[in-house]
Amino acid sequence: MTGAFITIDGPGGSGKSTTVAALATSLRTDGYTVHVTAEPSTGPIGTLTRSMVNEISGHALACLVAADRYHHLDSEIRPKRAAGDIVICDRYLASTLVLQARDGLPASYLLAVNQDVDPPDLAVLLSANPEIITARLDQRGRHDRFEHDPDSARTETAMFREAAATLTSMGVPVCQVDTGLVAPEQAASQITSVLAAHCASLLGHGGRVGNNRGDRRLAG
Repeated sequence: MTGAFITIDGPGGSGKSTTVAALATSLRTDGYTVHVTAEPSTGPIGTLTRSMVNEISGHALACLVAADRYHHLDSEIRPKRAAGDIVICDRYLASTLVLQARDGLPASYLLAVNQDVDPPDLAVLLSANPEIITARLDQRGRHDRFEHDPDSARTETAMFREAAATLTSMGVPVCQVDTGLVAPEQAASQITSVLAAHCASLLGHGGRVGNNRGDRRLAG
């Protein structure tokens, strides 16, 4: 049986890494086999993307991100799902709809270059009060040119709400969690409940997750 695919996105400083870790721990405790990954990936295209994010922008970066995503799916995500794992990916399509849009690219173009990527079984979008996010960024340090924008928290919080609406309109189940109000373990519990409610057909026995919906792709 094919495993489930969960993506976790949100503004920098919204708690993605801690939420991913808490969710993986929770699912493993429940007996599931979990594979955690991230985008940009650790593959050759993803490594290049990470190294160039502050030097290139616009169409060039969007195409590089999409190329990494297709390679990531082929080399890691799909094989792990085929083995029955629950795959949790830190950043995916929602981040493209926000970060590449911040470079001035329209959603129609971003969806077009990502039209053949696998949709997640559940897209989790994290948020928090922009003041909380800004304080977290100041504490941990700002990683890239997007986060160095002093108004990035407010800008991305609004844009991720739009991304959530876009994904919902495409038929992707979306779970929105305010990490300013709940601890990572509570966020993980909320996500698990939504996964069970929206993706009941994926939940198999013996700590495995199966997908009987067939092969589905994103439509631009």
